Amino acid sequence: MTSVRRAAALLVASLLVLAAGAQAQAAGYRYWSFWDRSGDRWTYATQGPASERPDDGSVQGFRFAVSADSSDADRPRGTADFGSICAKTPAKAGTKRVALVLDFGTGADAPSGETPPAPRTVCARVSPDASTAEALAEAAKPLRYDSNALLCAIAGYPARGCGEQVAADEKPSRKAAPKDDGPSLGLPLGIGVVAVLGGAAFWQARRRRNA
Repeated sequence: MTSVRRAAALLVASLLVLAAGAQAQAAGYRYWSFWDRSGDRWTYATQGPASERPDDGSVQGFRFAVSADSSDADRPRGTADFGSICAKTPAKAGTKRVALVLDFGTGADAPSGETPPAPRTVCARVSPDASTAEALAEAAKPLRYDSNALLCAIAGYPARGCGEQVAADEKPSRKAAPKDDGPSLGLPLGIGVVAVLGGAAFWQARRRRNA
């Protein structure tokens, strides 16, 4: 094995060891995640609820849980069909309707001393240019935000805390389940490995041409 290929192999091995160590020590956070619904699929939202301006007939969801990042986040559960959620809220000129799925999570995700309410759905009728945050404020008060505008509570839950860190050994264990689209922290490692191997191949080819 040439010195270049040997160095590349060592670097790849080091990246894998570091990744494994980071996963072993990773802590989660207890927070409300925000989701968009497209057809029958939930997708982790790329904008915050204050920036998102859903169209009439949109379905959006919120899920309270402990997760390390978007690739680890749990999807909202329950009915997520606009026709069902907004069946009793007729269309009205000059407004739009947004269906919201609110999943307060499980007892394992709840802060100490609190019990999560049952999941619910609500239909918000708001102005045509309203954001998701405004729709949420219309249909799921009281809301609570921190000084950095992070959404801390929906319909008063949880009563305290906001995005607090949870140690890895305290994180609820779950069975593996398919995840919806969203950024994954595993991707940078894969890109790094490909870049290392690609660089090794480049230098190997260059040495051969110069030989």
